[in-house]
Amino acid sequence: MPIASVNPATGETLETFEPLDSAGIEVRLARADEAFRSYRTSSFPYRAGLLRRAADLLDEDLEAVARTMTEEMGKPLTAARAEAAKCAKAMRWYAEHAESLLADEHPDPADVADSGAARAYVRYRPLGAVLAVMPWNFPFWQVVRFAAPALMAGNVGLLKHASNVPRTAVALEELFLRAGFPEGCFQTLLIGSGAVEDVIRDPRVAAVTLTGSEPAGRAVAATAADEVKKAVLELGGSDPFVVLPSADVDAAAATAVRARAQNNGQSCIAAKRFVVHADVYERFTAAFTEGMRALRVGDPMDEATEVGPLASRQGRDELAELVEDARAHGARVECGGRRPEGLDAGWFYEPTVLTGITPAMRIHQEETFGPVATVYRAADLDEAVALANDTPFGLSSNVWTEDPAEQERFVRDVQAGGVFFNGMTASHPALPFGGVKRSGFGRELSGHGIREFCNVTTVWVA
Repeated sequence: MPIASVNPATGETLETFEPLDSAGIEVRLARADEAFRSYRTSSFPYRAGLLRRAADLLDEDLEAVARTMTEEMGKPLTAARAEAAKCAKAMRWYAEHAESLLADEHPDPADVADSGAARAYVRYRPLGAVLAVMPWNFPFWQVVRFAAPALMAGNVGLLKHASNVPRTAVALEELFLRAGFPEGCFQTLLIGSGAVEDVIRDPRVAAVTLTGSEPAGRAVAATAADEVKKAVLELGGSDPFVVLPSADVDAAAATAVRARAQNNGQSCIAAKRFVVHADVYERFTAAFTEGMRALRVGDPMDEATEVGPLASRQGRDELAELVEDARAHGARVECGGRRPEGLDAGWFYEPTVLTGITPAMRIHQEETFGPVATVYRAADLDEAVALANDTPFGLSSNVWTEDPAEQERFVRDVQAGGVFFNGMTASHPALPFGGVKRSGFGRELSGHGIREFCNVTTVWVA
């Protein structure tokens, strides 16, 4: 079947693409393999120059890139512009820092003298072609945060993007080609999910990285393991947003609205479960509900819109099912809980706040990928920690407290890949990103991310 780009605000099909057949995939795999043979020995200054050129082109094309993202997956145009700008910033960061992040490491000679070595060191070498299976929710950023470090390390990239953002996928390949990267260094594979396994198994593919659902992660990880290939997985989250009595409650509530509604609520690191100490529960919940109720839902091309449509009809319907299940089991709908009036053409859902959540409800354990928040009352610090950890996921967390002892308690005990105090979770090129439990394994970004797809080579000289 053709791969279609459909505007989620209108349901209109914008463009269709024929997926690559086996011969087309073979051409691109061969091209990647050939490109790696020479690109792997290129210098850091050469790679950095190409990546900086890509960042410059992205800045020049920012408006067109933003409109493409908004048309394909529905994020507000202002958010799409910010995403494109963030990608350019990350490219420049890796262009500047990659060489030092991958510099040879030299142990103290005295530490290795008894091994018989006159000298010994560690060198980071590229692996080869890395397949990236990427989601639609941040269609440029998710790709760039893989591509920038991978290309700077001397690897080449193969992108299998989500099938609902093919125009963005094509634009990404064109961006790297226009920047001067040799042909084959970064290629988009317009293929369906059914073709991914064979690509992973191809001996010319060295490793795979995936951001997506838990079922997709399980499938990719199983194939990679069967082929004994490196994999990095980011499989989403159900991040807690904890508010304790010492917090600035008004600031916490205002930030909570942004943390839940960012990207129309479709973010792995969006706060989803709001755990509030009993002493400030009523005040926070009232302010948070009012803020969610006030969000402007509408056409994502409108500069005033704060929440656009869900990216797909299926996503909208699955979110509505979670809300209806919670309502049927006794949850209270503080605001929202339905499709907004007057927006029948697209896949919109009202910003929603639910209270009275119990373990009997699906929403207690399942990730809500849309503008729906659940609020819990915690009697004390211990219960707040327990509720924060009461999820199969462990991507990130937000904690609002001014108490250093409470902060240390969460750093020690929260089961997540990140703890953000008195602010909302965000990804940054200088900080590692990833999770634990069913949120996956491995890290993206920072020095940890660039080294994930390197051969960590011990060099020993007698």
